[in-house]
Amino acid sequence: MGNPSEESPKVLSDPVDGSNSSAVQDTAPVAEKKPRRSFRSFIWDTDTHLKSPEERRLLLKLDIAILTIGCLGFFMKYLDQGNLANAYVSGMQEDLNMRGNEYTYAQTAYTCAYAAMQIPSTLIIQRIRPSIWLALMETGWGIWTFAQAGMKNTSELYAFRFLVGFFESSFFPSLLYVLGSWYTKTELAKRVALFHMTAPLGTAFGGYLQAAVYQNLDGTHGLAGWRWLYIVCGCMTVPVGIATYIFLPDTPYTTKAWFLTPAERELAEERVRKAGKAAPAKVTAATFKKILSSWKWYAFVIGYVLYGSSCGGNGYFAIWLKAENFSVVNRNLIPTGTSLISGTCVVIWGFLADYTGSRFTWILVPLILTLLPNGILAFWPPSLALKEFAFLTVNIHLMTAVFYTWASEVCAGDNEERAMVISSMNGFQYAVAAWLPIVIFPQTMAPTFRYGFPTTFGLVIASIVAVIGIQLLVLRDQRRARRNSTDTEDGAGSDVAQADLVDEKKESS
Repeated sequence: MGNPSEESPKVLSDPVDGSNSSAVQDTAPVAEKKPRRSFRSFIWDTDTHLKSPEERRLLLKLDIAILTIGCLGFFMKYLDQGNLANAYVSGMQEDLNMRGNEYTYAQTAYTCAYAAMQIPSTLIIQRIRPSIWLALMETGWGIWTFAQAGMKNTSELYAFRFLVGFFESSFFPSLLYVLGSWYTKTELAKRVALFHMTAPLGTAFGGYLQAAVYQNLDGTHGLAGWRWLYIVCGCMTVPVGIATYIFLPDTPYTTKAWFLTPAERELAEERVRKAGKAAPAKVTAATFKKILSSWKWYAFVIGYVLYGSSCGGNGYFAIWLKAENFSVVNRNLIPTGTSLISGTCVVIWGFLADYTGSRFTWILVPLILTLLPNGILAFWPPSLALKEFAFLTVNIHLMTAVFYTWASEVCAGDNEERAMVISSMNGFQYAVAAWLPIVIFPQTMAPTFRYGFPTTFGLVIASIVAVIGIQLLVLRDQRRARRNSTDTEDGAGSDVAQADLVDEKKESS
């Protein structure tokens, strides 16, 4: 069927005398029927009912590929990252004679390597396809996780943790960059939330896995249960790295995904152009100068470092349980409650941010809510139940997905700035995490950590101030953009009026 405006006028019969008339009725405007909101528009993307079948099919393919690979990889990352704590309270402390701050030093070795590769990794994937780079890195961390089963002293522990951190470092910032490259404003936050939810799930699963390994494999073939944990985790990680190479579709501008048709690739590019996402450009010295001359890099990095550092209290739950003489199984199982609660909150905050369209609100609200559990740990009351409640809920402000989505959208107009800001947020936070726990959470102060918990409480307050400051800067930029747009329109209007005046003078002469 052709365009309705191009069809010949229909002849209608007059109801009174049967004569034909078309003049009035042909020109009468027909009200365009608005698409009805579907159920999916309420539980998933709010604009689902406005998308074509082709666009919905494209999104389904992307969700299956990116979210599956992203969630599996991030799950394994946190499983491999968190198994240090599980192994420590399950016999490794005694086997490796860790009597001082060796546990903290091992965490620091991991964190130093992890932080050092954050920014380089996002620059590397501007040249090398993410599917290739991440597959190599993930396979590498799986191999080194497996190798930790053979550790004999703390020096080997530090070396292996450094290598695991180095190979794990690229996954999170690179996947965030890939997600931000494909999805639009109504789609991004909830998907980043689902991706990030697998972090606490991986940590929780590590507790269940260690409990199961300890009960069923401890002593098998002469190996302690904590060593079997590393063997099992390594064997799980390597296949996910191989799958990353096969299924990750890279970015809309560089994709060679075998499951996307040429038409779907064109549609993907069209979507991101309409969303205002800039195409990749060559990285030069001028690129860095431009990024560092803007407030966005500084504000988001500082704000995120404060927020990320405020999340440090949950890592000491198992140590407190051990001090309270809980069994080995319970030391591994009970802290999984913290991970499950924070994982649920990640998804809730992400969906609410997409549903309401407000990133700022769903960053600020969780920060305010977490003042209670962080305050309890800061003041350390005598009640055992109250402290257990605080440990379980200490990370209800885990809205990392919304924070990264906010930064990605504010920087959407510059692809390289978006990549740099996202990687710098994570990299600098880990750089601080490399030394801050040594200062505020020394094992010699366990389990009360009288420096650590008051500090994290103060960092929550500082995060609230920083987030409000970022919002004020965003609003200022929006006002300037509107003012410039108005001035441009007024200038164009005056030019048209001037041209009309010139034409009138010519005609009169």
